[in-house]
Amino acid sequence: MQKKIIERTRLIMAHFAVIDTETTYSNEVMSIGVVIADDSSFTRVDGKYYIVEPACYKPAMYADELDYVDADFTNDRNKVIRDLKDLLDRYGVTSIFAYNASFDRSHLPELHQYDWFDIMRIAANRNYNSAIPVGADCYSNGKLKRGYGVEPMLRMLDVADYTETHNAYNDALDELKIMRCLGISVNRY
Repeated sequence: MQKKIIERTRLIMAHFAVIDTETTYSNEVMSIGVVIADDSSFTRVDGKYYIVEPACYKPAMYADELDYVDADFTNDRNKVIRDLKDLLDRYGVTSIFAYNASFDRSHLPELHQYDWFDIMRIAANRNYNSAIPVGADCYSNGKLKRGYGVEPMLRMLDVADYTETHNAYNDALDELKIMRCLGISVNRY
């Protein structure tokens, strides 16, 4: 019996989340994309796309990228956060990854009890990312001085003609792809 409990615990704890948010001009979260991934293969095992009301009706740079048809859940912020936490809990997620994590974390204070990790910290540093060209302009610590957003990073790592959509769910998938391309264990973030 104890062996089954240990195996089940290992399965539950073997997931992490990648989260991306899109905000309005007034800095309110209008959409959240979350991908639950296996921590050894970096493959998607589940995910959801949330549209947050009423923020989604306010002016925003990427308002045209909101996809009401494919949204898993459209509701007020409190209900969206409850559903998001239920998803994270269902997979035993304790770690959340995001590209420029301080931005997403600051917009989701309801998720501060989780451990947050910044994908960009690893991706934009030549000490971890061998795809960064030799002649790239970097600080002495190896961090790129410019050109380290999601779009230029994925172009550098994988897809030469990639264009970022600024749809929170698609962006979360793309950020997971960066992690997979880097091939660095989640424990190193």
